[in-house]
Amino acid sequence: MNEKLVGKLAKGLVFVLSAPAGTGKTTLVKMLQKEFSCVASNISYTTRSPRVGEEDGVDYHFITNEEFEKRIKLGDFLEYAKVFDHYYGTSKSSVESLLNQGKHVFLVIDTQGAAQVKNKIEAIFVFLAPPSLEELRSRLGKRQTETETSMEKRISWAEDEIKKSKEYDYVIVNEKLEVAYQVLRSILISEEHRAR
Repeated sequence: MNEKLVGKLAKGLVFVLSAPAGTGKTTLVKMLQKEFSCVASNISYTTRSPRVGEEDGVDYHFITNEEFEKRIKLGDFLEYAKVFDHYYGTSKSSVESLLNQGKHVFLVIDTQGAAQVKNKIEAIFVFLAPPSLEELRSRLGKRQTETETSMEKRISWAEDEIKKSKEYDYVIVNEKLEVAYQVLRSILISEEHRAR
């Protein structure tokens, strides 16, 4: 039944989803993909090492600095940024291919990347915010992937990102995952049906 709600467009839409690390953006996109076959998450390129449980080609395309810089010169990235000493980027050709298959493509990228995308393609911009910086600190602590120094860097970075949320079309506060999901789901459905 849900497939009738979305998935009728010949060419998909681009959704830019930004949020501080630990806010739940990847989880929410996976939930959408599970419910709607027309939703695709773009797999970004990065020069950072895989975290425990991450797979190349599934979570990210893990490449070297040299490979990344070569792709920059070739103009292959819709957007890219250097965050905490590592590059992250979105391949133009990958996104275009998914859109032409009628897929709604979610770009899970930071605010730097979102600003670059804004000038290049039409997209719907959604910012996912934590209920508070204290809650974000707690969530990051539970992941056990951060040192105290990197945690402080991430919290400081999150503060800056949250300030930029006013530049987005939608802001969702992820206090309860299920509620945040219903809001994001509603945005997806209404945007497909919006007169363009």
